[in-house]
Amino acid sequence: MNVPDTTGAAVLEELRRRPADWRRILFTGATVVTMDPGLGVVHGGDLLVEGDTITAVGRDLAAGDAVVVDANGTLLTPGFVDTHRHAWEAQLRRIMPDVDDLGGYVMATLAGYATVYRPEDMYIGTRLAALTAIDSGITTMLDFSHNSRTREHSDAAIAALVDTGIRGVHASMGPHFGPWDRQWPGDLARIKDRYFSSDDQLLTLRLAALATDEIAGPALAYGPELARAASELGIGVSVDAVFGTSSSEAVLRWAEDGVLGPDVTLIHSTGLTPEAWKAMGETGTTVALAPTSDAQIGLETAIPAVDEALSAGIRPGLSIDVEVALAGDMFTQMRTLHAIQRMRAVNAAYGTDRQPSRITTHDVLDFATLQGARTNGLAAVTGSLTPGKKADLLVIQAEDLNNMPLNDPIGTIVLGSDARNISAVLVDGEPRKWDGHVLDVDLAALRGEVHASREYVLNTPAVRAAG
Repeated sequence: MNVPDTTGAAVLEELRRRPADWRRILFTGATVVTMDPGLGVVHGGDLLVEGDTITAVGRDLAAGDAVVVDANGTLLTPGFVDTHRHAWEAQLRRIMPDVDDLGGYVMATLAGYATVYRPEDMYIGTRLAALTAIDSGITTMLDFSHNSRTREHSDAAIAALVDTGIRGVHASMGPHFGPWDRQWPGDLARIKDRYFSSDDQLLTLRLAALATDEIAGPALAYGPELARAASELGIGVSVDAVFGTSSSEAVLRWAEDGVLGPDVTLIHSTGLTPEAWKAMGETGTTVALAPTSDAQIGLETAIPAVDEALSAGIRPGLSIDVEVALAGDMFTQMRTLHAIQRMRAVNAAYGTDRQPSRITTHDVLDFATLQGARTNGLAAVTGSLTPGKKADLLVIQAEDLNNMPLNDPIGTIVLGSDARNISAVLVDGEPRKWDGHVLDVDLAALRGEVHASREYVLNTPAVRAAG
């Protein structure tokens, strides 16, 4: 099979010669995995992008004045959606690969490294995380930014998202430990006015909180007061550290207080009671699972709560969580969840005449795309290759050594592919990765900034003393 130079330099040059608002791109001959329930998979399909929007999916679309990208031998898919990542930690990647438990992570990272971060460290970590997300096919990333020690720390985290061109969700929270200005949550009004005044922009804002006061005290714990602050600003809420008995009790209180709903995301949700899940399902509350985090750090049951979510009628999104101890790509999350759930299902039925109830590769790709977008409050914007949605999409090489021959498109994406197979990433119609490389990044300069920031954080006397 002769595979064309799908995303070569000449095509990119032609794209960049055209004004972004008027640019038309026609991808032809691809296997289009739309993740739209009504469109499904289109074999030998075309996809038309006009400006920042997908305008048509089908076969034999008219090219007109579009730049034509011969996508034969590729898969076109929606970009992945990360529903929860602490991006500021990126320069500390895998610093504790064998972390023992949540307490070990909290004391080393949140009570240690976090306390010495400067605004520039926030910028560098967040930018590194976002660029790496784009490289691995994540076009939307919710940055649970829980180290906002000053207004300048928040501004730096937001600037990093802007500068990378990712579809970013800035979820703002005050720090767990150490000195800070106590400007949060009051500063959210300033942040919204300055950075989020339009509903039609690449970045969105959310309030971030913890489930209970066990880790960092009552000021950061979700409840009616923080719910009211978010409501007055017209923004959603993401709640982290939702696990165990105390969180189950909190969920029931929130339901009674009327502060659950589709604009609230509960993260992890491991070890919750059936009553809590019932309340979540009845209120349409969304859930962000963190498959590798739950399993590796050992959060409550250590089992990602996909079965519990599905039983409550909730199709969850997926997330990365903390790169200090985990991988930073969505392929790992999908495969981990797929393997763990199917292992549990077969194990539960072993020795009986029951049939295992197993999730599929389609399920986990749905969680990583469309359901992730819904969880982040962006279902109308991204998450599927649906005409009218923004052009957040991936070009995956289906005929690369590790993928050929293409037998099952979704199985190939979930079980076969990785970042090296993603030849192009578009966010809002703009090429952000092309010919296998993230665009407009001085990698040598970035490397220098990352190493300098890491050395500053690790060698600040307060951190060295704690260590």
